[in-house]
Amino acid sequence: MLDALIIAPHPDDAELGAGGVILKLLAEGKRVGVLDLTSGEPTPHGSPELRARETAAATEVLGLPWRENLGLVNRSLEPTLENRAKLAGVLRRERPRWLFAPYWEDAHPDHTAATKLVEDARFWAKLTKCDLPGEPYHPERIYYYYCVHLKLAPQPAFVLDISEVWEQKLAAIRCYHSQFVTGRPTEPPTFLERLRDEAAYWGKAIGTAYGEPIATREPLALRSLAGLV
Repeated sequence: MLDALIIAPHPDDAELGAGGVILKLLAEGKRVGVLDLTSGEPTPHGSPELRARETAAATEVLGLPWRENLGLVNRSLEPTLENRAKLAGVLRRERPRWLFAPYWEDAHPDHTAATKLVEDARFWAKLTKCDLPGEPYHPERIYYYYCVHLKLAPQPAFVLDISEVWEQKLAAIRCYHSQFVTGRPTEPPTFLERLRDEAAYWGKAIGTAYGEPIATREPLALRSLAGLV
């Protein structure tokens, strides 16, 4: 059973949008997994074999004990009934308490399709009298991480302080050399420099070095204010 399952349209999305969440939860002793929905290929400088090696390297850097790929089709990801059943089956098998999905507004069709798929599968996973494998289960919450292709000005529900794990998150992202280094402009600011600046912006917003924004559709419940920065 997982405490948290980060669901990503492509390998590297989990690292980009929720790498800090993953590392912080693991440091707290939580059971964390990543489910990539597609291989992420084709891309201009990648291949299925290369992306698999990059994903394995990033998984090792993060220290993830659980990572799977649902095997859906990149660039054609849709929240179909068949895909919903596949994902709901994983939720019933692994029984995560929290789900992390891409933010619901994006220019990338795979990302918005993934968000819809996660929300629908969460509902289906609790159904009785159906042909889904396993016992009914309903994850408590969905959180949404930002890995978007729009120039948004997000208003997150909260910002997680990732200062002490930032370098490790960046190391995991660097594993995807074919996506973030090869063929990208080398003049500053580079893609990775902009990523650092964005994390620093969110850190400044909460008075720390680096931050990671997270959104929700449902209200958050607090037992006390002791955990607030």
